[in-house]
This record gives sequence, C-alpha cells and structure tokens, in this order.
Amino acid sequence: MITRSEVAATACADLFRGSGAILASSFGVVPTIGVRLARLTHAPELLLSDGDATLFADTPAVDRPFTRPEGHLPYAKLFELIATGRRHVIMGAPQIDRHGNQNLSAIGPRDHPTHQLVGARGAATNTANHATSYFIPRHSTRVFVPEVDTVTGVGVDRAARLGMPFHDLRGVVTNLAVLDLAGADGAMRLVSVHPGVRVDEVVAATGFPLDIPADVPLTRVPDERELHLIRAVLDPRGLRAREIPDV
Repeated sequence: MITRSEVAATACADLFRGSGAILASSFGVVPTIGVRLARLTHAPELLLSDGDATLFADTPAVDRPFTRPEGHLPYAKLFELIATGRRHVIMGAPQIDRHGNQNLSAIGPRDHPTHQLVGARGAATNTANHATSYFIPRHSTRVFVPEVDTVTGVGVDRAARLGMPFHDLRGVVTNLAVLDLAGADGAMRLVSVHPGVRVDEVVAATGFPLDIPADVPLTRVPDERELHLIRAVLDPRGLRAREIPDV
C-alpha cells in the first residue's frame, strides 16, 4: 500500500520539476525525501548542501551524511544564490493564511505572545528573492488561519502591495492535499487531494475559504521507481511516518 507520507514526498519532489541547477533546501523529513527524490529522477541538476559550506554530488538517505563533496559554498556565495533567485526552499509554517503569509515567530498578540516559535530566521529574505514552498504535516485550522499573528514569510497580497518582483510562492503540501496561491486575487487554491481524502475534509481543516475548482483531482502517487527510491534508498528506516503517520 502506498502511504500518505509517500504521496506527500512525491508531491514535494514535483515542486522542483524544471528547476535546473538551483540550490534545493528543505526542512523536515518528508520535504527532504522529496528534494532528493527529485534529484534522483526528474531534476538531476539540483544542488544539495549540508547546510554548512559544502555542495555534495551524492544523494544519501535522509538520516545518513553526505560523503562526496563537489564544491565549496561559503556564506557569501550562498547569499549570492539567494539574492539572484537561484534557490528553492520548502519551509514549515506553524501558521499560514489565505494569501500565503507565514508565521514562524510567535503565537498570540504581538506585544504579549503566548508561545515563542523559532523566530523569523530567513523567511522574509526567502520569500522576497526566490521560490518558496511550504510543508504542513498536520493540516488543521490551527495552522491554516484567517490571519497570522506575525508575518515572517511574505504572502501574495503583501508582495503585491510592496512591489516585490521576485516573489514566488510555488505550493503548499500537507498530509491531506496540495495547494497553491493561484486562486482569485492570489488566494490559496486546492490543487489536489491525496488518495483517500475528500474535498470536504480539507475544507473543514482549513480556517479560511479555499478557492476550489469544479473538478479536484487526486494527488499523483509515486510510480514503481519512485516508490523503490523512497523506501529502499532515501528512507529505509521509515522516518517519514513520524511526520505523516501511515494511513
């Protein structure tokens, strides 16, 4: 049986179709499987780093270290890639709204937050300069909110008001569905639902109105080769099920 986590990983891989030689970055097990699956299949030119200062030629399992360095990536070069749009990152989002504004900073009122998160980090720079996508392992109204408490990653509406020419939100992959920001006025649109998920389930788990086409297809499932790569090469220990339990 193909699991929900394997469908989500394949959807993450599909975000990189046609990317060419750009730096691919990801946060989380499922997105990292997706990035590496893309490199082993339809996007072999993707650049992968250890998050430090080295590019690598090998594509190991998500819980194994890189072993074949192929280039030096000092911070000056990294920021050059970012500033020139030659990167695509899949980030997380404790909160995200209808236009793709993301909150990584804190939950609650700005002056008196109730929960501290990881902080803004590079979210604003990412969304201002290069392709950005999001991975949400638990699609719920706690995450998909009418308005984020703090904006760290810039959404379509704010980017339009601020005149951000390189703003490029590609997609949102969750445990239930794939979405994008191609709805009316840059609203979040339901692209597909994962096998076994109904459209009304996605609607109920979202805290704002979605742009829903008349015909919502099923998310593509991995083919035989992709499934082998996920299970035997990239995640033989099954860590993906910790983010999205098998169903």
